Amino acid sequence: MKDEDQLTKESGEADAAAVDTGGDRARKFFTKPAVVCIGAIICCLLWGSAFPSVKIGYELFSVDTEHVPSIILFAGLRFTLAGMLVIAFGFVQRRKFLLPKAENWWRVLLVCCFQAVAQYIFFYIGLAHVSGVKGSVLNGLGVFFTILIACFVFRTEKFNLVKLAGCALGFGGVILINLGGDFTFEFTMLGEGFVILSGLSAAVAAGLVKIFSRREDTTALCGWQFFIGGLVLIAAGAASGGRVAPTGAGAYFMLIYLALISSVAFTLQGYIVKYNPISKFAVYKSTNPLFGALFSALILGESEQLMSYYTIIAIILVCLGIFVINKFGERVQSKAA
Repeated sequence: MKDEDQLTKESGEADAAAVDTGGDRARKFFTKPAVVCIGAIICCLLWGSAFPSVKIGYELFSVDTEHVPSIILFAGLRFTLAGMLVIAFGFVQRRKFLLPKAENWWRVLLVCCFQAVAQYIFFYIGLAHVSGVKGSVLNGLGVFFTILIACFVFRTEKFNLVKLAGCALGFGGVILINLGGDFTFEFTMLGEGFVILSGLSAAVAAGLVKIFSRREDTTALCGWQFFIGGLVLIAAGAASGGRVAPTGAGAYFMLIYLALISSVAFTLQGYIVKYNPISKFAVYKSTNPLFGALFSALILGESEQLMSYYTIIAIILVCLGIFVINKFGERVQSKAA
């Protein structure tokens, strides 16, 4: 008769084999070039639409953009709902309630700190103090942060001169967008500074998801980090006197859309990054600043800023920098290897 330890070991091996089979199917699907391309473009379209959508959400929920607790409370509502949507998706997909493994809750909380809490506190406050066009270009720095952190912090990729040149082009674009048409540097910590910190936090979160998804289901990791982070933001915003006042049905539709942006884009990114190098996903994120600027121009009426020569050059530099890094950086790395 087998002892309890042996039975437990065999049960664990059976579970691992089942996970490996499912993982092999997911790997084959998410490593297809067409799936990576379409999935990444969907993410960038959603993220690009977030810039004007958040600003419209402020109006529909009567959020005082000079009152930080109200901004945080509004963000908390969005991410709590986003987490619920991801968890519900996992329930439908797996036909069981999705919970992280007991030993992985600290991983969920760590991702939560950088993604749902830090990134979006910086993003929401920063976007309240800059235009949608400028915010989208500044947010493009997140791509470079992602690559630098992958190379020097998580060491999942190698750094080379081509990637350095690409980063220089991107930072040049960010400097140009801050110079403005009169070439006077415009920078505030609550505005431009927080948008840049938002990109940095997102980069750390992307690296953590790539590493932690080896030990935890990606859907569970993404869903619960959003849900917990959203509750933290709600509690912090409400305790500090934050207030929101929906103005009608349109406000709730906008909240649902904002939640879908987070739940769909971040979960989809999580699966793509899990099975591919981060830089392979980042090449498509060169469209993120462009989509954000275009949506802001069309929806918020910021076409004058979009069509100014310094904004166009800034967008080109950011996109060119990301393209150079991902088109030629890995090629140089392969030859060196």
